[in-house]
Amino acid sequence: MDRDSHSEDTLSTMVLENIKNKLIHAFRATGESREDPQESGTTVRPVSSISRSYQANEELRRAQIDGAITWLRSELLEMRSQDLQLAQTLLGLNTEIQRLRRESYGGVEVEGDDQQ
Repeated sequence: MDRDSHSEDTLSTMVLENIKNKLIHAFRATGESREDPQESGTTVRPVSSISRSYQANEELRRAQIDGAITWLRSELLEMRSQDLQLAQTLLGLNTEIQRLRRESYGGVEVEGDDQQ
């Protein structure tokens, strides 16, 4: 199971790196789109400022949604891993119970043995 936990760690690292890059890109894009009014020789229009603010909020909202989806995916992967571990444990217990039944009845077939 160490291999599985290592691959989950690698996946989590990749997911977090992806979120970080998206956030950096979102804020860099909004920062680059802003121009210094003195440099361009024009005045900033309020509508343009509102549009940029809306765009920045939209990018932030998308980044938050992406982060939430990524978190949900990682939780689902963890649940899948736990489910597989539980299934293996239950199968092992069932096998052991059947073995003990066979031993306790001296090798006589017990009803339910063929239900595996």
